[in-house]
Amino acid sequence: MPVPPEMMQGLRAICDTHGIMLIADEIQSGFGRTGTWFAIEHSGVVPDLITVAKSMAGGYPIAGVIGRAEVMDAVIPGGLGGTYGGNPVACAAALAAIEVMEQEALLPRSTALGEHFRERFADIGARVSPFRMWDIRGLGAMLAVEFVTDFETAAPDAALTKAVVDHALKRGLILLACGMHGNALRIMVPLTASDAIIDEGLAIFEAALSDAMAEL
Repeated sequence: MPVPPEMMQGLRAICDTHGIMLIADEIQSGFGRTGTWFAIEHSGVVPDLITVAKSMAGGYPIAGVIGRAEVMDAVIPGGLGGTYGGNPVACAAALAAIEVMEQEALLPRSTALGEHFRERFADIGARVSPFRMWDIRGLGAMLAVEFVTDFETAAPDAALTKAVVDHALKRGLILLACGMHGNALRIMVPLTASDAIIDEGLAIFEAALSDAMAEL
């Protein structure tokens, strides 16, 4: 579930009051995944530090830390580093990936993908598994779909989720179950995936869900 903006604003206020640094972990959610460069932008809050990696270089191993000048400058020379930081080749890959993100307008692409997924999931859920797809949530193209046994109790349905994953794999689509109760599916497709591939994946998902429902 995306963190409500009010919660992040409250954390910012608490940190400011007590002199605590607010650190945003954007390793997975950064660089366009949620429709903005960083997910925390949706809250209107400015953190003291941001951790980055993964999509930053289009899959090439790199990681880094972004922060306020007074925080970053407080570290002694050589005191800030890591296994995936400072590699010239990785830095070149990151710069190239960021240029592509800008040239191909992948931030608005992420927002559009998220809207497309929500519409299709809502339609598929209503037709194929009425009252079983409890929630469709997320920011931009970073989404999750949650399954329950029924809307009245909203009891997590890990069995249905697993069945969908199994049937999707048989049809050539890899899905990842997650959540505290194992009843959610994570959706984080490459932002560069074509519309045809996206729709092919959604069609396989619908067929897998239909197969799973038929087993109940």
